[in-house]
This record gives sequence, structure tokens and C-alpha cells, in this order.
Amino acid sequence: MRLRAILLSLTTAALCLQALPAQAATATATATATFTKVSDWGSGFEGRVTVTNGTTTPMSGWNVQFDVPQGFSIPSAWDAVMTRGGQHYTFTNPSWASPLAPGASVSFGFNGAPGNFPGVTGCTLNGAACGGGGSTPGAPGAPGTPSATATANSIALGWGAASGTVTGYRVYEGTTVKATVTGTSATIGGLGTCETHTYTVKAYNAQGESPGRDATATTTGCTGGGGTLPKHFLTGYWHNFVNPAVELKLSAVPDEYDLIAVAFGEATATAGEVVFSVDPGLASAVGGYTDAQFKADVQALHQRGKKVILSVGGEAGRVQVADAAAATRFADTVYAIMRSYGFDGVDIDLENGLNATYMAQALRSLRAKAGADLIITMAPQTIDMQTTGMEYFKLALSIKDILTVVHTQFYNSGSMLGCDQAQAYGQGSVNFMTALACIQLENGLRPDQVSLGLPAGPGAAGGGIVSPSLVNQALDCLAKRTSCGTFVPPRAYPGIRGAMTWSINWDASNNWNFSRTVKPHLQGMP
Repeated sequence: MRLRAILLSLTTAALCLQALPAQAATATATATATFTKVSDWGSGFEGRVTVTNGTTTPMSGWNVQFDVPQGFSIPSAWDAVMTRGGQHYTFTNPSWASPLAPGASVSFGFNGAPGNFPGVTGCTLNGAACGGGGSTPGAPGAPGTPSATATANSIALGWGAASGTVTGYRVYEGTTVKATVTGTSATIGGLGTCETHTYTVKAYNAQGESPGRDATATTTGCTGGGGTLPKHFLTGYWHNFVNPAVELKLSAVPDEYDLIAVAFGEATATAGEVVFSVDPGLASAVGGYTDAQFKADVQALHQRGKKVILSVGGEAGRVQVADAAAATRFADTVYAIMRSYGFDGVDIDLENGLNATYMAQALRSLRAKAGADLIITMAPQTIDMQTTGMEYFKLALSIKDILTVVHTQFYNSGSMLGCDQAQAYGQGSVNFMTALACIQLENGLRPDQVSLGLPAGPGAAGGGIVSPSLVNQALDCLAKRTSCGTFVPPRAYPGIRGAMTWSINWDASNNWNFSRTVKPHLQGMP
């Protein structure tokens, strides 16, 4: 159910997206788009845009574009296909929409955040002003689509010349002018490493500005670790304990797995301290397994091109990092374990809560000790990544520059809202995996930092078990917008990182069906 369905009251304030040009009163009828702020509840708002065909011929399609002020965002929309570049949003008619007849209207809606939304700017409908009347008379035509080339601290833009009389070009980021030039190129400097920026180029003269053309680029220097991990890779958890799944030594992990997360590093009575050793019960179950043999197996996996990390926490984990001293202790003890056992990084799987501020401090301290190849992964529960206000999501965004990947556990969840906020999707479906992954992809994480976490088969989880073929289908939906269910993401994410499973041991119990199905598919992805 959309958020508007639960509001106590709906106060409608119709705001015209762009003032009607003075000459429009005598102009011929045209198409218009009008924004209405349906409601505003302080932490968010609901908007609606109504497209009206005032012409005498059917409209085969519509394209509405506008900017929202810095600090505001639109995470979900309905009855339109939404794409975003920085503060600039584009909405197009759904594939199922019929042509808009003369005199007819159609509306689409969206939810935004935070509240007290002042309205949108720079609106166009099919390239003309939303208020009707077409482009500003005498203004230049639109420039060519910009290209973008990035360095660590700058983004260089180039575009084709606009038609008409051109005084110069303005380069905007949102509503802020970042450069004004007379030629067809500009370089925006002073940027940080691994930052994504979207710029809009508009030609101008004394009569006004042209429609804008957008370009998005990310500065270089992204150092999220990962060493030699493939572009799309498979992660599996290895049990350092005994349960009904098959017990394995590390040496038995098959080649399909690229990243092995050893579960788990344990807490002590001292806040922030982490310890690890081979579990005696496991050692007995596999016919003997010493720390020395385990370390040798880690090195053997390295020789096979694999990465091995220590997962901290788990369902029963009680690792607490809630102050600066605990953050330092966490970094020191995890680093010592890494050096002793040969681990390549750490996985944060704290299912009983975390403090984003101090865990970020701990991970940055660990990164300073271990270096740029440190792998940092996270395995939040689904509820932990529903909004950017959740501690896990806050942690992921705050360490985005050093984060390798988040593989959310898309199981044991029940039904939950996706990024469209349109309905609660049931776990164990393509819709659930894609609509919930979309929340992360549309709210700050790069596609290469998002992976799908699923159970390996029966026995591995209490709910959300899926056929591995559905995991492949969800990956295709996210990467290419093909093979989707009823939910289709607003854009394709070809860089989606891959999949994770709980667990390697449960995969063994199910005849390796998960890894033997998903890994070949990952290898075939673009």
C-alpha cells in the first residue's frame, strides 16, 4: 500500500511546474504538465504530476523532466518509469500506457523525502516547457548529448554545439551553476575521489536558455577493496560449527566460490574484542582439524585465486562496538586475526544491532592497518536496508568509499516493501529480490556494491528459499531489465555485483545445486 494510504489527512496544494509564458494566452493549444503536492508529513511528501493533452492529435508518449532542490530525493514512483541523474528526474509513460487522446489527462505519483518540499524546477514535457507554449522564443536549441571523462578530482565534459544564436553554455549540478563557457567543453574540478556527479548543460542567449542535456560520471580512486575479485562473483559462508548441514574442511570448498566468508568471529566479555579459532566440535566432525591445518587451507584457497574473509557476528553474535575504545579494540583484534590466519578482510553480520558511527570508525581504522586491498562486506537482514535511516544502511553509505559489497539476506523476512513503495512483495520471488535490491541501488550504493543473498536450499533458512534459477532471473532483471516479474526496476544496473548464499555447507547438502547454477550465470553476465 502506498504511503498516501495511511496518511491522516491529504492537503492538496496545486503548484504549477513552470509559469505560463505571457504569449501563451493567444497561442494554440498545447500539452501541459502540472505538479501537485498531495501531502507533506514532515519527514516526507507525496507528489503527483498530471499530463494533459491540449492538442488536437493523440500523444503517443510523454516524457516529463524536472529538478528537485539539493537535499531532497524521490526514491519511488508509480504509473511512470522513473530514472534519476543527481537532482534531475525523468518520468516516461509505462509500456502498457495507451496513447493520450486529445483533451485527456493522465497522472503519475511519487514519494519523496524529506518533508517541507518547496516544489520542482526546470520542468519540461516532451522537451517543451511544462506550462505550455513550447521553448522560449529566440532561445537556442538544445546542445548535443555531453560526454564525460573523469580523473580522481575532476570531470571533463564535451558536447555538440546548439542550434540558433548562442551566447554561451551553462553547466548545472542540480540548480547550481558550476561553469559558464563560450565553447563546447568544460572541466569541473575540486572534486573528491570516487564521487558520482550529474551535470546538465544548457545553451543560453539574451532571450533565455535551451532545454538541458545530462551527463553522469564518477571520479576515479574508488578503493572498495576486493583485490582480484571478479566483476560478478559468488560468495558463500563456511560453517565453523556443527549443525544439520554437511560439515566441511575449507579444502573442500569448490571452485565455483570466489569469496569464502568464515562464520564466525566471536565476541568476548570485553566490548569490541573479537576472537577466532577452529571450533572443536567441527574439528571432531571432520576427523580432526587443527588451526595449523586451517591456515594451510586458507593459503591453498589463495593459490586457487580465492579470497577468504572472517565474518563477525551471526544470528547469535554479540559483538558490540558502541564507543571509540571498542572501535579501536575491534580494529586491533580483527587485524591480529587476519595476520594470524591469512584472512583478506572482514564481513559485518551483526544481526542484533550495531552503531553506525563507531563501526565506521572501527572499519576505517582496520583499513588503515590492512591497506587498500582490504575486503569489507556486510550481510544485513532485509529490514536493516529498508531506509537510509537504518543503522546498517547508514554504515554502508558512510564507508562507501572503502566498502566492497553488501549482500543483504533476502530471506527469513516475510513480505516487505520495495523501492516503488507500491506493495509488499513476498519473499521467495523475483519481485522480492529485485524490488528490495532496488532500494539500495537507488539510494546511494553503486551497483558493484550490491549483491543478492539467498539460502542455498532446503534447510538453510526458515523462509525465502528459492530455486537458484530464480536468482539468475533476478540478476538479469537488475542487470538488463529482462526476465523480471511484475516489478521492473527504473533502470538497468549492469554492474550488479553478484550473489551470496547461506551457506557453502547447505549447498553441499543440496548437491551443490546453488553454486553450480548461479556461478556459470555470473560468468556469462556483461
